[in-house]
Amino acid sequence: MAQYLILIYGDEARWDALTAEGMRKIDEGHRAFRERAGGAILSSGELEPSRMATTLRAGGERPLVTDGPFLETKEVLGGFYVVDVPDLDAALALAALLHEAAEDHSGVQVHPLVDHG
Repeated sequence: MAQYLILIYGDEARWDALTAEGMRKIDEGHRAFRERAGGAILSSGELEPSRMATTLRAGGERPLVTDGPFLETKEVLGGFYVVDVPDLDAALALAALLHEAAEDHSGVQVHPLVDHG
């Protein structure tokens, strides 16, 4: 088994403007993902808007603390799953269930975690 971090990206302005139908499609994708993944999901979460983030950067003796994300981009990280599945193909099959993988303003990244065991 291997662990993968599945990152869900999108345009916050588009997410904020979603219709009830658009939100239903996203919810259906996450429901299908959770049903198929079952116990393979080790952790998951939906993030607050990027304006709620705090960033630390090198700043001499102490890190500089700034409001907001580190980078200013159109697409921001909106949520994640950590899954423990047999291989990359299994992780990709799960990620493809997420509606964000099909939206023109979103994306889903599958990233293997390093096994320090």
